[in-house]
Amino acid sequence: MEAIKRYLNYIALGLIFLSIVSARIWPYKKTQFLVLLIVGVVLLFVYIWFNLSEFQQGFKRKSFLYSSNLVLIIVLLLGILVLVNYIFSKYHHRFDFTEAKLHSLSDQTVTVLKGLKQDVKIKSFFLEGNYDQARMENLMKIYAYHTSKIKHEFIDPDKNPGLVKRYEVTEDGTSILESGDKESRITSVSEEDITNAIIKVSRESKKVIYWLEGHGEASIEDSEEGGYSLAKSELEKLAYDVKKLDLALPEAFPDDVDLLIIPGPVKDLFPDELETIKKFLFSGGKIFLMVDPEAAPGLKEYLAEFGVKLENDLIVDTVSRLMGGDYFMPVVSQYEYHEITEKFNYATFYPYARSVGETEEAPEGVTIDVLAKTSQNSWSERQLDEQEVKFDEDKDEAGPISLAVVATVNYKEPETEAHAEDKNPSSKTDKDTEDQDAENEEQPKDSEEPEDKENADKEAGLSEKPKSDGRLAVFGDSDFVTNRYYYLSGNGNFFLNTVNWLTEEADLIAIQPKTSFPKTIQLTPSQGRMIFWVSLIILPLAVLVIGLTVWMRRKAR
Repeated sequence: MEAIKRYLNYIALGLIFLSIVSARIWPYKKTQFLVLLIVGVVLLFVYIWFNLSEFQQGFKRKSFLYSSNLVLIIVLLLGILVLVNYIFSKYHHRFDFTEAKLHSLSDQTVTVLKGLKQDVKIKSFFLEGNYDQARMENLMKIYAYHTSKIKHEFIDPDKNPGLVKRYEVTEDGTSILESGDKESRITSVSEEDITNAIIKVSRESKKVIYWLEGHGEASIEDSEEGGYSLAKSELEKLAYDVKKLDLALPEAFPDDVDLLIIPGPVKDLFPDELETIKKFLFSGGKIFLMVDPEAAPGLKEYLAEFGVKLENDLIVDTVSRLMGGDYFMPVVSQYEYHEITEKFNYATFYPYARSVGETEEAPEGVTIDVLAKTSQNSWSERQLDEQEVKFDEDKDEAGPISLAVVATVNYKEPETEAHAEDKNPSSKTDKDTEDQDAENEEQPKDSEEPEDKENADKEAGLSEKPKSDGRLAVFGDSDFVTNRYYYLSGNGNFFLNTVNWLTEEADLIAIQPKTSFPKTIQLTPSQGRMIFWVSLIILPLAVLVIGLTVWMRRKAR
């Protein structure tokens, strides 16, 4: 009996511990857990009942008071730790201490994730032992940190042949992204590819970009150095539908155009094309125009109507010479404040460019913003017929020189034929007036204007487009985004930023991928030898000599 009274508490605590362990190992065996727990609690109360007199005497001792204070402090500390742990589990935050933020997502990706309106389910088919699975898992944790809309799961193809057949997976490392009725798949593990796939499945509809051809422009299908196939590929990654347009004539102008890119025309556009583009812009259209030096001379006067000043010059930049280029590849490393350049701080290069600025007075309803300017070591060369290129204070303009501008054009209702006649009543004959009055009596007035307006909208390519302000971007070079220079520093990203701003896709403003740079120090041969002798010879020898001296003195005593 005495043994039971003494050791019953240990038996009770052991049973309670076993009940907790069983609940963790066999969560489906509820009865086993409850039996062990109830028996343990009952035995614990029995132990207290048998030893009640001893407990009453122990409560009166000073040692109990001291022990109870200690226990209370321990309980409070444990409670604080539990509370802190609970708060951190609910409101955790990631810290990336690398200089280039290599373990964080780009601002572009974070913006896309925060803009998700519905769940994106990602199924990753990885065989056991796939090296990329750990990378994918780490990326998915970071994606899930920024949004709860990402639902990810790993699937072993060997153990799930049904899903493999259903999704037609033929390659290890394939990830299927689904959102609504849309699906996209990738076979690589990179932030760029994952984010682009998320964009494709989360966009309600694709925006259409047309590249104008027929005036000496390079083709988007051309994969040579002077073509734009890389630009087309990168735009398609951002869920744009890229097409080519032979001529911007009224009868051939597409209805589904969201952005028209005119990449370096050599010859002037036809008058009908210019008029169509003008109507398109004033009706809320978006235009990206790249004009090379000594090309399409008629555009100078045409762009002046929109407050854009196009100079017949050539930009010379001595800084580009120091960076391995020639004098005719101006470098831009600092940008004016704009939504396009707000988070962009990478150098861009423009081989053989002309200056593009703003007129002294902007037309009514047009707002001009300068994007990029060259360095102070550049100038605008106005004497293009001379063999030797040198700065002339009287004729040339000193840097910095603007070579990229954007304009916002206020929406303007398209003029219909009837409106034009109303503005010029003298052109009508008496017979026309009588016929018009008779026609007005036969038909309601309200039935005419909508039809005329619909025809005008259709002619401008905006039959079903919502009303919005037009946007225009003009760059003084078209080569900077060709296949040869697209990946040169920030050229491609600056191009994509401009396109995304024009199409009003603010969450797609691109950021240059992060790269890590090794921290190195350059030493002369003399400095290297000095560090070697001081660190490997002199200091260890000094420590040895001092140690031997101390040891010998102690021994001599």
